[in-house]
Amino acid sequence: MLRRETPSDRRTVEEVTREAFWGMSGPGCDEHLLVHRLRGSPSVVPELDVVAEVDGVVVGHVIYTRARVVGRDRSWDVLTFGPLTVHPSYQGSGLGCALMRHTLGEAAALGHRAVLVYGHPDYYPRFGFVRGAAVGITAPGGATFDALMALALVPGGLDDVHGEFHEDAAFRIDPADVAAFDATFPAKAPAVPTPVGVLEGRVATPALEALRSHGVAHLEEMHRYSTAEVTAWEGVGTTGRDALHAALRERGVRWGRSRAGADVGPASAGGVPGVRRSAGTPRPRRGG
Repeated sequence: MLRRETPSDRRTVEEVTREAFWGMSGPGCDEHLLVHRLRGSPSVVPELDVVAEVDGVVVGHVIYTRARVVGRDRSWDVLTFGPLTVHPSYQGSGLGCALMRHTLGEAAALGHRAVLVYGHPDYYPRFGFVRGAAVGITAPGGATFDALMALALVPGGLDDVHGEFHEDAAFRIDPADVAAFDATFPAKAPAVPTPVGVLEGRVATPALEALRSHGVAHLEEMHRYSTAEVTAWEGVGTTGRDALHAALRERGVRWGRSRAGADVGPASAGGVPGVRRSAGTPRPRRGG
């Protein structure tokens, strides 16, 4: 069952978000604090703050906020979303897709014209998202990458929309604030990321060096990049891509597309992990 979040759901949503994102891009996560802060932001869209419930228990959540595309002479109102969260026990069950399809439909019904997101670049195209650069939209400063995606909710919703995508200031989170907020939850052991060195002998040296040269130090960071991006890196190609898929599957790391072409999607339904920035690189903020 999908319904709007109520005040009594809030702590549970934060707990589910913490479980879904823990260790995805570091030893802990900050998405539970992000959800907490977004609720108090004037940019939040209350009608699009939605939970997924199974047998009376909240196991998923997504929240939308208003954002802007800023061009040279004008700006445009758009939406963004995230974190999109599904509890680890229900990841792969379709709840993340259900939350997305429901809320995108609601967003269109509310009169919104477009949605942008930093998200898993091999997951969100199933909903119609395209690379931002393909429609003239970049990150602040003009940066482009496959993880920045856009969707027109209505015909012409992105026509003549060109410029830089700007989110609410709430998405900028201080690690000290995360530590203080996390201390209000039960203690949880830090996740230990898997170094890319474990792929030695499973993936050709040029492909492994390509990962390192693009700043990929741990396997869990792969969800920042699309299959197409990694395949295009010098030293990877289709052979290296397929070897990476096989080696990552053996390690339980979900990334990109399967060899059959089906979207694999992130282990924590987003946390899509959507996307957030980490060390200058956006990362998904969806979960499930």
